[in-house]
Amino acid sequence: MLKVLTSSCLQNRFHAVTTSFTPQVRRGTESNTPLLQVLGSLRSSNSRGPYLYRRFFCSDSTDGSEPNSEAKQVEGEIEGGDADSKASAAIVPTVFRPEDCLTVLALPLPHRPLFPGVYMPIYVKDPKVLAALVESRKRQAPYAGAFLVKDEQGTDPNVVSASDAEKNIYELKGKDLFSRLHEVGTLAQITSIQGDQVILIGHRRIRMTEVVSEEPLTVKVDHLKEKPYNKDDDVIKATSFEVLSTLRDVLKTSSLWKDHVQTYIQHIGDFNYARLADFGAAISGANQLQCQQVLEELDVHKRLQLTLEIVKKEMEISKIQESIAKAIEEKISGEQRRYLLNEQLKAIKKELGLETDDKTALSAKFRERLEPNKEKIPAHVMQVIEEELTKLQLLEASSSEFNVTRNYLDWLTALPWGSYSDENFDVLRAETILDEDHYGLSDVKERILEFIAVGKLRGTSQGKIICLSGPPGVGKTSIGRSIARALNRKFYRFSVGGLSDVAEIKGHRRTYIGAMPGKMVQCLKSVGTANPLVLIDEIDKLGRGHAGDPASAMLELLDPEQNANFLDHYLDVPIDLSKVLFVCTANVLEMIPNPLLDRMEVIAIAGYITDEKLHIARDYLEKSTRETCGIMPEQVEVTDAALLALIENYCREAGVRNLQKQIEKIYRKIALKLVRKDGKIEPQNAGVNEVKAESVHISDEIKSKEETQAGAKSVEGTNDDKPSENVAEALEAPVNQMQKSTDEDTHLQEVEEVTESEASKTIEKVVVDSPNLADYVGKPIFHAERIYDQTPVGVVMGLAWTSMGGSTLYIETSLVEQGEGKGALNVTGQLGDVMKESAQIAHTVSRIILQEKEPDNHFFANSKLHLHVPAGSTPKDGPSAGCTMITSLLSLAMKKPVKPYLAMTGEVTLTGKILPIGGVKEKAIAARRSDVKTIIFPSANRRDFDELAPNVKEGLDVHFVDEYKQIYDLAF
Repeated sequence: MLKVLTSSCLQNRFHAVTTSFTPQVRRGTESNTPLLQVLGSLRSSNSRGPYLYRRFFCSDSTDGSEPNSEAKQVEGEIEGGDADSKASAAIVPTVFRPEDCLTVLALPLPHRPLFPGVYMPIYVKDPKVLAALVESRKRQAPYAGAFLVKDEQGTDPNVVSASDAEKNIYELKGKDLFSRLHEVGTLAQITSIQGDQVILIGHRRIRMTEVVSEEPLTVKVDHLKEKPYNKDDDVIKATSFEVLSTLRDVLKTSSLWKDHVQTYIQHIGDFNYARLADFGAAISGANQLQCQQVLEELDVHKRLQLTLEIVKKEMEISKIQESIAKAIEEKISGEQRRYLLNEQLKAIKKELGLETDDKTALSAKFRERLEPNKEKIPAHVMQVIEEELTKLQLLEASSSEFNVTRNYLDWLTALPWGSYSDENFDVLRAETILDEDHYGLSDVKERILEFIAVGKLRGTSQGKIICLSGPPGVGKTSIGRSIARALNRKFYRFSVGGLSDVAEIKGHRRTYIGAMPGKMVQCLKSVGTANPLVLIDEIDKLGRGHAGDPASAMLELLDPEQNANFLDHYLDVPIDLSKVLFVCTANVLEMIPNPLLDRMEVIAIAGYITDEKLHIARDYLEKSTRETCGIMPEQVEVTDAALLALIENYCREAGVRNLQKQIEKIYRKIALKLVRKDGKIEPQNAGVNEVKAESVHISDEIKSKEETQAGAKSVEGTNDDKPSENVAEALEAPVNQMQKSTDEDTHLQEVEEVTESEASKTIEKVVVDSPNLADYVGKPIFHAERIYDQTPVGVVMGLAWTSMGGSTLYIETSLVEQGEGKGALNVTGQLGDVMKESAQIAHTVSRIILQEKEPDNHFFANSKLHLHVPAGSTPKDGPSAGCTMITSLLSLAMKKPVKPYLAMTGEVTLTGKILPIGGVKEKAIAARRSDVKTIIFPSANRRDFDELAPNVKEGLDVHFVDEYKQIYDLAF
């Protein structure tokens, strides 16, 4: 048995024991646990120290049944030293012996049984039990029974959590608790009670027999003794040595129970086999049932065998623990070594001045950029980034390759990989936005709303390629901006007009000096999302230079099948552009290469008729121009008649850009007029200010005079020698001055009233009407396109399409000379090859028709004719003037003028069939502008005309023809 233990060993030992098999011990905020504080207080007294140490393992050979006189004395001192029994300190207490305890308070242990000779702190939650324990200490019977709680039936002891088990135990009372306790427990001495913490030390095994009292639970017990055994039995010796040997091995691998095992080895000659078995089981990590089995076993040899199994298992666990620790240590030490070496390398480079740029900071910056979207970045891109970051660390900061890699990483990490902005699929909101920004254009708006509706149903919008085609100034670019606002997408515009370098679209190779990615990658970096709206302006004006063909390079960008993996030459990693909405703008579709046009969805914007232009001018252009020029609405009035005259005579083109310029011109002149008027008023205001300043000066003078004279008066009043006349004069002077100042004030008021009335007169409204419009915008640019009120013989109005919109043009035919067999045709008017051929066909067809209608008329055979299209400075070409030329030739031949207010368009074959034409809307708009009442279109264009807005078709009598004979009947 142990006689002496060093205090340090014991303290460590108790700490280890309490932390290992008493999980219910609460951690305090202080460094020492309550148990250690108690032990410290007990150890502080020399007289009590030996008792405490002896009680860790009972020192008597009879299992503590006969405490020696020293122990009795110590117990008496402990009890006597208690604060509660100070009053009876003089009386010598009777020591209560363990074997006298036949009825004990039953304390449930939720986790592990208490072994004889071992300390265990427990927490008592029940106030009645705690009061009973305190009372028993006062009555010099500081003993209780500690019994392990059985697991509930049907529960796995390894699965139920500790907190659940404790909760269930605290709820149990009386017989319910008795039925849940193991029969065999330990008689425990109560060494200390602090709050609800009770520290117990095991003495001997006991068995519960019956319940004495239910609350708190008190039970009768029988004291159990080990079965007799032979100390010299070789089997028992061998088993005990194996237990010790195993404990030594555990010590080598695990330092957890180091203090306990060392204590045993130091006092190896002073122990008994029963206590060795108890000690082995107590310090092991075995489960509660195995420990209870050891407690219940009274045969010492069997008990040693059970303990041996437990410590062998502990040995195996220690080996596994050792292997796990070794593996983790190797891993950590490897990383630490790498880190230390890297840090040393940095320090050495810094000392030698080899590193001018902080590469670590650069890498950290790039990684920080990647962090928010790390999960969204594609694996292949992440791999490239990691490789480049590693490469950056190895390169010298002064090398050119370092800057190339740094720039490359800068672009790679700045792109919004997988980052999309939330789209708004509200169709009504989009419709409102489009109507706010643009008047008319119903077909364009409808198409955009269809796109949004599909996106709403699908939950996501696929990227599309929309091409808006139409004349300049119709709002193609601003429509793109409105679509972005309606969809809540980021907007990016780049113009490709005159672009001749493929690298602008596909990027440069990284090896070149000053290499940069293409426009698309720059766009993504700029907007910060992977689903912007990109407006590619002037796509019909793509150039073609020595650096490749940009139009062909655009194919990959604008192909819905390919742009999910768009490869930029600079980045060299595929980028997903499938969610980007591309909007292209073009004036003339014929200029766009067919393969590129094939990938787009074309929406034609024809232009605006006069009514639409009037609305746009009034609701949009005038308002914005007025704000830009800083003019108030009440200062200017531009009449509808003025705007109409402006549109008809100055701004006939399809768009409204020129109209905006003219309105700006008007408002600039008005602004100058207003400022000039204000300039005349300013000197008057300045005069008023001078008068005011003068009046202030005068009043100050009066005030000062009054003060000095009042002072003089007071002095004179005290002097009896002064005559009374001087006093009267002194009194009269201020009165005169006051009279003078009031006269001046009335004069000032009159001046101010006059200036106010003049100012009110100057705020006059400037009215711009059709008579004075020329004062603001100069002489009219366009005169009426209708040259003839009644078209003479040989003159017919045709309809043409131009890039500026539609226009009307006259085709005139005149007889040069007549004579036998002189039939010929001369064509002028800067006509293209197609129109020259149309004139030849018209000449032939008209001869055939004249032969049919008037067989005796040989006009074409004997006449030299001249066909002219006016405005010779404008080049003209196209296949839609055939029927107009035939009508002009027949009118001259038959000497019949065509019907007034008639215009026609259509291509004619040699057999007289009418072929379809293009630009129906533009031609209809041009016809309305020239007051044409009747239009002749080819039958194939009926559908195009039906699709036009009602306000375009209003007031037009349209005829659709298949053959020229139908035109003949309508025209003549």
